[in-house]
Amino acid sequence: MRYLRLERNASEHTQTAYAADLESFRRFVVDESGSRPVRLNRVTHTMIRAFMAREQLAGAGKSTLARKVSSLRSFYRYLQREGAVDTNPARLVSLPKRDKHLPAYLEPREVEALLAAPDLDTPSGLRDRVILEVLYSTGIRVSALVGINLGDLDLLGEVVRVREKRKKERLCPLGSYALEALREYLSLRRAGTAGESVQPLFVNRYGKRLSVRWVQMMIARYALQAGITKKVTPHCLRHSFATHLLDAGADLRSVQELLGHSSLSTTQVYTHVSKSRLKKVYDSAHPRA
Repeated sequence: MRYLRLERNASEHTQTAYAADLESFRRFVVDESGSRPVRLNRVTHTMIRAFMAREQLAGAGKSTLARKVSSLRSFYRYLQREGAVDTNPARLVSLPKRDKHLPAYLEPREVEALLAAPDLDTPSGLRDRVILEVLYSTGIRVSALVGINLGDLDLLGEVVRVREKRKKERLCPLGSYALEALREYLSLRRAGTAGESVQPLFVNRYGKRLSVRWVQMMIARYALQAGITKKVTPHCLRHSFATHLLDAGADLRSVQELLGHSSLSTTQVYTHVSKSRLKKVYDSAHPRA
């Protein structure tokens, strides 16, 4: 766990998930051996496959199973590096093929309805409107949003610095609507003088940084208020950001950079969304469709 935290710079979520996966596997191995301890170099790929079969029967989905295999692979790579084992048995266990799901997204009119939902006559409503504008304007993850500090904003350069997975930093452009909302919000936002640059941008009534869970609940509440029947999450706004850019003619490589994806293959899922919409247009408009 120290290796994950200090050398791999893994997120807290990844650390928690890997620790739970390894503990679950440890309990399985001990149970299978009649409560006797098993040496790390005595673990085989068949034991791991039996563990995966049990997890699948218990209801674990393909993504969860794939993560468990990845956890064990990483663990045994670390043990090899430390000279504790000679082989990595998890390498002989294939990752479950994940189902491909098209990302959920909002139509532009639905985004407009969502953005119009907060009451701008109240400080909290103004803050919530800014949060929605920044999420849709930048396409950043909600974890990056709540981590923004006042010093990360560059309104003159029209960008914001965000920290995402593995604490990677990047600059994201801000749209005109988001900039206007931010300027209005900052004119009312009370910030102390000491360490102002590291103070959180978005705070609750007590001046504390907002949590990811709070933002998720806030967006769901406004979606309901706007009459949107879809399940709306912060990630749904990220998907909408990418889909609307591609529908308007943006190239995939640019969208990859704007989303902060390290691999273009991750961004390519959005082409399926646009293709499905093109198919609908074709079916409704072509005389011999």
